[in-house]
Amino acid sequence: MPAWTGRSTAVAATPSGVVVSADHVPDEGNHRVIRLWNRVGWYRTLAVLLLVGAVGGGVAVAADRQSQQPAAASNTGAADIERDEAKQLAQMEADRANAERAARKDAQRKADEAAVTAAEQAKSASPSPKSSKSSGAPARPNLPIPSSCAVYSGNRATGCAELLNAGFGLDQMPCLDKLWAKESGWNHRAINPSSGAGGIPQALPMSKMSTAGADYRTNPTTQIRWGLGYIKGRYKTPCAAWAHSQSTGWY
Repeated sequence: MPAWTGRSTAVAATPSGVVVSADHVPDEGNHRVIRLWNRVGWYRTLAVLLLVGAVGGGVAVAADRQSQQPAAASNTGAADIERDEAKQLAQMEADRANAERAARKDAQRKADEAAVTAAEQAKSASPSPKSSKSSGAPARPNLPIPSSCAVYSGNRATGCAELLNAGFGLDQMPCLDKLWAKESGWNHRAINPSSGAGGIPQALPMSKMSTAGADYRTNPTTQIRWGLGYIKGRYKTPCAAWAHSQSTGWY
């Protein structure tokens, strides 16, 4: 039987797969080598795991950032769309309101024009002063004749003075007084809301009186002068105009 030499043979596998033979190595040294290789293997394994974890975490963070960016962009785009829609709705509402105002204004204008046209047609279709006279209407009704224009005041006094300046006599003043009292009450600011006629003589349209002066809207003298000219040209005298007004309702 061979003698014991104090050495032993041992085989150990390292983490890298290398087989280490411990022939002719004392037992204590052999164990130290094995433990050293084991520690190296664990350190390498831990380092690899840490590296893989870090890479995986970076990939996850990058993916999370990429997923958040489209979401933020989507939210911004939705807000822009809502603002654009709100602007469009506001513009549509403003356009509708403007269209309604324009339609109402146009309807009122057409109604006014139709009223003026109807009044003009009624005057054109009326019988002439001659036919009224031939029908028996008196040229001058039996009215008291004033002694002078001093018996009148205000716009009536002005009307009496302009009557004389136009070549009429005082006997025509009672007829003129009644005619324009019926038409406007001698109010130089009177406006007929249905026809648009205005002023003391109720000219239709009121702008006709501009031929007597640019201040025809506010000056009673301008209105009276135009009215007397109209009566002279159409009816010859205020009493004839008053007779026509009594028989037809207008002059």
